[in-house]
Amino acid sequence: MRLGVRAHDFGKLPVGELAGRIAREGFRCVQLAPPKAIAGFDAASTRLDAAAAGGVRAAFEAAGIQIAVLGCYINPVDPDPNRRGRQLAQFKEYVRRARDFGCGVVGTETGSLNADFSFHPGNRGEGAFQTLVGSVRELVGEAERCGVAVGIEGVERYVISDARRMKRLIDAIGSARLQVIFDPVNLLSAANYARQDDIIKESFELCGDRIAILHAKDFVVDAGGLRSVLAGKGRLNYGLVAELCRAGKSSADILMEDTNPATVAEGVRFLRSVFSI
Repeated sequence: MRLGVRAHDFGKLPVGELAGRIAREGFRCVQLAPPKAIAGFDAASTRLDAAAAGGVRAAFEAAGIQIAVLGCYINPVDPDPNRRGRQLAQFKEYVRRARDFGCGVVGTETGSLNADFSFHPGNRGEGAFQTLVGSVRELVGEAERCGVAVGIEGVERYVISDARRMKRLIDAIGSARLQVIFDPVNLLSAANYARQDDIIKESFELCGDRIAILHAKDFVVDAGGLRSVLAGKGRLNYGLVAELCRAGKSSADILMEDTNPATVAEGVRFLRSVFSI
C-alpha cells in the first residue's frame, strides 16, 4: 500500500518539475491525466506514442515515482454513438501506451446519458447499463491484449452508482483485467450519506477483491448538499475504510484528491496515521 496523489493537483507543469514537486512531498505514486498535468501536452495535438510516454515515465522514475493510474475519463454511455466511439478509441490508445508510461491501470468513470455528464434519470436503468457493458467489454478486450487493467470508478450520479451495480458489471465482463477504483465519497449523496458505513461495507463485501486504487478525499454537508474536502477535514469514516482494507489485506494504492501544495502535508499526515503507512 503506497500513498500517492493526482498529479494535476500540483498544477500543469513541465514533467520534470512536476515529478520533483510531488516527490518532495513524500509521494511514491500518482494518478496521471497527461493533458491536465503536463505542460505542453495537449489532448488534441500531442501524439501519444512510445517516445512521449517513455519520456514521461523516465521523468517520474527519476524522482522515485511510479504512475499507478493513467486517467482517461470518458463518457462510455454517451448517447451519440459517434462521440462514444471516438472516446472509446481514445481510451484504447491510452491502454496501448500504458506500459510505455510504466503503468498497469487506465481509469475512467461510467458516465451519463447526458453528454455533459450531468445526472440523467435513465442512468439508473437497464438500457444505460447494457450500453456500459458493451463499452467496457470493448475496453477490457484491448486491456487483455496489452496486459494491463481497466479501472472503473463508481459515482452516485452515473451509471455505476453503487456496489451492487459495480458487482453486476464485474460479473458481466468476467475478466480479471477489470479492476475497481474505489472512492467512497463518490458513492455518497445528500440522500444517503447517513448510511455511509453500510455503503462502505457493501463495497468491500461485493468488490473488495477488485479494488486496485483507493481515492482519498472527504466530505462535508452544507446547504448545497455534499461538498468534497481534504481527507481528514470532513465526515467520512476513515477508521472503517482502513479497518476493511486491513481485514482484506489490501495492497491498493491510496491516491489523494482535493488537495494542493498548501494543504497536502496535512492530508499526508492524516492518511499515514489512519492507514499506518
